[in-house]
Amino acid sequence: MTSKITQISGGICAPKGFRASGVHAGIRRNTAKKDLALIVSEVPAKGAGVYTRNLVKGAPLLVTQKHLQNGTAQAIICNSGNANTCNADGIATAMQMTELTADALGIASEHVLVASTGVIGVPLEIAPIAVALPNLVQTLNQDGSTAAAEAIMTTDTVAKEIAVEFELGGVTCRIGGIAKGSGMIHPDLATMLVFLTTDVAISRDLLADALSTDVASSFNMITVDGDTSTNDMALLLANGMAGNLKITEKNADFAVFMQALNTVTVYLCRLLAGDGEGATHLIECAVKGAQTDADARKMAKAIIASALVKTAIFGADANWGRVLCAIGYSGAQVDINGIDLDFVSAAGQIAVCRNGAGIVFNEAEAKKVLSAPEVTILVTAHDADGEATGWGCDLTYDYVKINGDYRT
Repeated sequence: MTSKITQISGGICAPKGFRASGVHAGIRRNTAKKDLALIVSEVPAKGAGVYTRNLVKGAPLLVTQKHLQNGTAQAIICNSGNANTCNADGIATAMQMTELTADALGIASEHVLVASTGVIGVPLEIAPIAVALPNLVQTLNQDGSTAAAEAIMTTDTVAKEIAVEFELGGVTCRIGGIAKGSGMIHPDLATMLVFLTTDVAISRDLLADALSTDVASSFNMITVDGDTSTNDMALLLANGMAGNLKITEKNADFAVFMQALNTVTVYLCRLLAGDGEGATHLIECAVKGAQTDADARKMAKAIIASALVKTAIFGADANWGRVLCAIGYSGAQVDINGIDLDFVSAAGQIAVCRNGAGIVFNEAEAKKVLSAPEVTILVTAHDADGEATGWGCDLTYDYVKINGDYRT
């Protein structure tokens, strides 16, 4: 089903009943950078989340999982600068964050979700957060999405936010989102930190189904450096304030909701991948003609995760054999002898491989295509109709510089 979906301003505050804020609390040394964000719904909302499958999990993630067991949430508190992971007092500190936030808002602490991002293994001091909370609550407003997006950034170079508007049964509805992520990105059932809000009325079970289904083709298809973080999570709150007929089954309205959600998540995926640490190119890998969608996802993810592919794009070197190599070890069931490869960008399209073998192409033209800021690797198999798209970035000298002294 196709519905008119319009991009609008407002980010996570675009849906009715949501406000946000972001301040500098003193968690980070740089006073020019915000480091504490708050997102609040006027009324309790249905909540769903997906989380990292890394066995090492941040304390905030574990507390959030527990608080979402009842399917209801009203606020999200998030700090940057410290992941609150691998700390003996991590759970207690994360719980304190929810309790302090709940007291400041006058809501139940179990309705507060918590997230943290930053350096691992350093105790998170609660005092700066306690001091900053009154101002954080006082500055909550309908224009606060950007401030919140800035407050959750670590090595990100740009704030990441979006909102869309659509109709369900003649009722105007909205979905908004913010995200952070630049390094340590290779998600498994979640990604970095992503906070999504909507004013759609929908059952909690279908909300959870929508999110978990969507991430398979959106956030799970990003990679920057092959490292699955300890704190990755994506949270989705739905407060029902749009007033649409509540979605309780997988009908036409649910299909439109899924389409709108995917519009938001794919937009954020491109922002996240393009802002990879030290990146100079956004890489999109589009696979078509695979035996199944699952096979297509395996191929796309292997290609964008390949350090050799990433460095080739950095050097604008049409070393297409690295792409075919990645397909070969991806685990996908595919006829390698039927693979076609093209490089595509705003500068044009150039074919480099047909039926699994190299063809003559103009190196200068290929370099021109690969020098554009956004490059698509187009993989066409001829097995069936499976397809998938993945997003990543090139691997540059600056990635090593950024991560060589990240902690110190």
